[in-house]
Formats: sequence, C-alpha cells, structure tokens
Amino acid sequence: MSAPFDFTTAQDRLTWSASKWEKYRGREVIPLWIADMDFAPLPAVQQRLAAQVAAGSFGYTSAPRELPGQLAADYASRYGWNIDPQWIVWLPGLVLGLNLAVKACSAPGQPVVTFSPVYPPFLGAPATQDRELLDIPLKQLNAAGTELTIDFAALEQALTARQGEQRVRLLLLCHPHNPSGRLFSRAELQQLAQLCERHELYVCSDEIHADLILDGTTAHIPFASFLAERSPELLARSITLHGPSKTFNIAGLGIAWAIIPDRALRQTFRQAMQRLVPDVCCFGYSALQAVLEEGEPWRQALLVQLRENRDKVSAALDGMGLAHSHPEVTYLSWIDARALTEKVGNAAHWFEEHGVGLSDGGPFGRPSYLRLNFALPAVLLDQALERMQRAIVNLAG
Repeated sequence: MSAPFDFTTAQDRLTWSASKWEKYRGREVIPLWIADMDFAPLPAVQQRLAAQVAAGSFGYTSAPRELPGQLAADYASRYGWNIDPQWIVWLPGLVLGLNLAVKACSAPGQPVVTFSPVYPPFLGAPATQDRELLDIPLKQLNAAGTELTIDFAALEQALTARQGEQRVRLLLLCHPHNPSGRLFSRAELQQLAQLCERHELYVCSDEIHADLILDGTTAHIPFASFLAERSPELLARSITLHGPSKTFNIAGLGIAWAIIPDRALRQTFRQAMQRLVPDVCCFGYSALQAVLEEGEPWRQALLVQLRENRDKVSAALDGMGLAHSHPEVTYLSWIDARALTEKVGNAAHWFEEHGVGLSDGGPFGRPSYLRLNFALPAVLLDQALERMQRAIVNLAG
C-alpha cells in the first residue's frame, strides 16, 4: 500500500453510538447496511479537529474565507470544471439539498422525475414537498437486474405525455448511481443532457460518490459540465450536490454543498433554506479543509482497499449463487435476492437472523433486492461473508 494508513483495524464505533452499529446493539449482527465506512479516518481530519477542540471554538461558524476558492480549485483540477466560488451554497447535509431543489424548481402538485432503483430520499423528496413522483425505472441490461442504464425511450414518452400544469420541471439524478455502483458513460450523459434541453428541465444531480471510482484513474465528469457544453441557459437550470462524507467517512460532521450557477435560482434555493436549515457544523469546515489540503494520498490508498474488498465480495456472492453488480464506483454491491426471497420471505430479515445486516431493496424501489456495504476491515468482512455462505449452505440442506 502506498501510504501508512490503517484500513485493517476494526474500530469500536458502538461506544460512540454510530447509527450503523447502534441498530443492532445487543445482537450478534455485523452491519453492512448504511453507507458509511468502518475504517480509521484520514489522520489530518483528526488532527485538525483536535486543534479546534483544544482552542475551544464551538460557536456559530462561517465558511473560512479561503475555502470557496479552495473548493473551486479542486473542481478545476479534479474534474476539469471551472466553477465560480460564488456558486457554492453550504449545507449541513446532502439529503436536505434534494428537498430544497424540489421546493426551488417545481410547484406543489407538479411531477418530479427520477429513476429507480435509487437512494431512498430521491423517491421520498417529491411527496415531502407536496409534489408528484414520476418514477422511470432504469432499464435492465441483464436478467438479474443488477446492470442498469437509463431507459431513454420510456423517459421521453413520459415527459412528452405531461404538458401544461402537469409538465415535468425537475429531474433528480443520482450520478454516480446508488445502489448499483454504475458509472454512467459519457454517451449516456450526453444523451440525457440533450433530453433535458429538449424538455427544458431543471436538473439536481447528487454526485456525492464521485470520488470513489474504483479503478483509481477514471475521472468523474459533473453532469452540469455536459449541460454547459450545450448552452449557458441549460447550465443555469442545474444544481449539483456534493460533499466529503462518503469518500472520507465524515457524515457526522455535517457538511455538504450545492453548486448553483444561476444567481436567481441560487437566491430561490437560499430562500427555501430560510428558517428551516441550520448552519454547517463548526467542525465540518475544518474537516473539509483538511480533506482538500491533505486527503488525496489517503483516498488513493482507500481505493486500493475497496477494490480488494469488492473483488472478494463478488467472488463470495458468486459462490453463494447470488447474482450481483460488480460496482465501478463506491463501496456498495447490489444483489438480486428474488429466488432467495421465494424460499425465506424477506431476505434482509433472514440474513439478520444469521448475523449480517444488509439494506432491504424495498426503500430503493426494488423489493427482493439487497444492498451490501463492503467498506470495512477484512477481518469483519470475512466474518460477514462466512455467515452469509453458511446460511445459504444450511438452507440448501
């Protein structure tokens, strides 16, 4: 491994009531559900926060003056997208950004389109804001439904059918895709940008998994950059959501951002935040600066470990006879458990009874599927896979 970072020690996270582990307190269950990692964090983050704790600065905190410029420079070097620092709107979490986008870009009763299976808040945000959900299922590229792409024909038909007051105004896009781990191709994203232009859609793109492309060399391309290639007017209808929480395992520090190029849309978005959205945690800004300044070697070492874990999980699931994705990005495997469900009922509950906690596919829009988080030290991952294998073998008799 290229840097002396610890991806082998199992952390005691239950002492600090980590949600991932708290769910199974008192039970012999290894949690592979919620999308955070069980690795030791970036040392620079710990050091930066320790310095802030020692200084005793815990009050309301503004973003450091240099931080927007640092983030803009990172976008230019990492993604080749030149953003104006003034486009950045700081948020204490990404999920609320989905709800704010729905509120800012559509009116009550109007449909909001997204593609299932998808991270559950995409399916819940429209109803939360009194909008209609228009779900266009992703097209299956294999019989198991674990390899997926955008169904452009179905999307075009649905958008064309909705006119007048029921015209679709907003697309919620998960790019890269959760739960499948799919990295949409340049051709797919260009075609989607054309469709957005044709139907004058606003687009809110959740790109929080962008820095977890597992080959370590492919660069993420922000969807807004495809919109910008077509016209300034199309870029002006974009909101890009991002944050460091998934890549650097700091979800509890509460920092994310929206990139909103259009001034009027940015103002509308900020108005939707008023009296509802709290300030970013004082530790969040410090952690983000540590990530931007010192995080890249740790991220590269993390990707090595995640590739090893992904390949181990894929081999184990093959041995169990469970069809699954081989994710290109992030640390989540998407599993077809339909045949297993016919035998045991709810497969997620059944695996819990055998000591492994997985995410049920129902909230993602796909009952009888499972999502497995493999971002944990090998000693725990091996135990979890052994428990799953033993349960499958015993079921077969």
